[in-house]
Amino acid sequence: MPIEPSLRPTLPGTYYTSPVMYELETEQIFARSWMCVGRADSVSRPGQLITAEVAGESVLVTRDRHGELHGMLNVCRHRGTRLCLTPAEHISSIRCPYHGWTYGLDGRLLGAPNMPEMRDLQKDRHGLVRVAVTTWGGYLWCCLDPGADPLSAQIEPQIAERLGSTEVLDAYGLDSLALGHRISYDVAANWKALVENFTECYHCPIIHPQLTAAVPEFRSGYGSISGGEFHGAQLAGQMEAFSRSGRASRPPLPGLPDGTERLFYGVILLPNVFLILVPDHVAFFRLEPVACDRTRVICDWLFEAGAVQDKGFSPADAVELLDVTNQQDFTACERCQLGMSSRSFRDGGVLVPSEHLIAGFYRYLAGAVGLPAGDEWPARPELLRVSR
Repeated sequence: MPIEPSLRPTLPGTYYTSPVMYELETEQIFARSWMCVGRADSVSRPGQLITAEVAGESVLVTRDRHGELHGMLNVCRHRGTRLCLTPAEHISSIRCPYHGWTYGLDGRLLGAPNMPEMRDLQKDRHGLVRVAVTTWGGYLWCCLDPGADPLSAQIEPQIAERLGSTEVLDAYGLDSLALGHRISYDVAANWKALVENFTECYHCPIIHPQLTAAVPEFRSGYGSISGGEFHGAQLAGQMEAFSRSGRASRPPLPGLPDGTERLFYGVILLPNVFLILVPDHVAFFRLEPVACDRTRVICDWLFEAGAVQDKGFSPADAVELLDVTNQQDFTACERCQLGMSSRSFRDGGVLVPSEHLIAGFYRYLAGAVGLPAGDEWPARPELLRVSR
């Protein structure tokens, strides 16, 4: 039986720096997948509207007067004008600022100036282009592909693979949690570099002194907060909570079973969500790929709704520990991005044994862009053959 090599190849460097690869990922991954775009409570009332970016498209998400949720491209069907630039709280229709074509919150064309003269204009054929939208975990998810499977088919297998079953995540009650704090990070790195960073902990003892103090298992460089056989880490010694001080300022989330009071889980829901689950809160990361060398990361700290409403509520202790960890991670990813453009990294680098979980992400990527699973990637992404 052949011995599995201890070193496995990474992707070629150009896969992180090439606009061609980014365009391929935009069309084959971001435009075909359910992408998380924001909090569900941002459109919880009739008349609310938000804008979001999905695969290079501006998308509107609305709630109509009947309480129904709608998604549509943010483009007037007359001359292509961008309809909305900012969210809205109380509107009854969407009016193009250029020529006044007006649409309902469900995207239907309601009217246009001089409409009686337009004998060929059919309201049911000139409404806004629809986009699939749904909610899960307290968040909005959109998909540009009209033939896509339901969101559950995308995320439930990933949850089950990571946690053993979806019931483990259900216990955290994501739908009922409230936003306690948000930080947006502008990271000068390719989105894949961020996924890889979240997948392995080989870097943890080098760049994360605060994190490894809280989760001692990470000091070895083995294990991962995102998948494989790692099933959570006991918080150190007398630490009561996952916070910079180690002190608990609130009780565990209601509904968590006995034995999870000190567990730390990390979950990746490809293509654009990371979760960190700890006893008293959840950190929800949303990746927004912007370019081949830039990713926006929105990190939400979610707490039990009653705790957030308490006058004495402060998320600072919990936020501080993860925020400093995020900054360390994103700085490392940016330095990787700088090196990946070097001719010395043209053929890529290597994954050490504790990073082999990243190969699972490569298999996902290969399937998405039509490449057989394996370690062989063409030297240039423009040579990839897209099969679907």
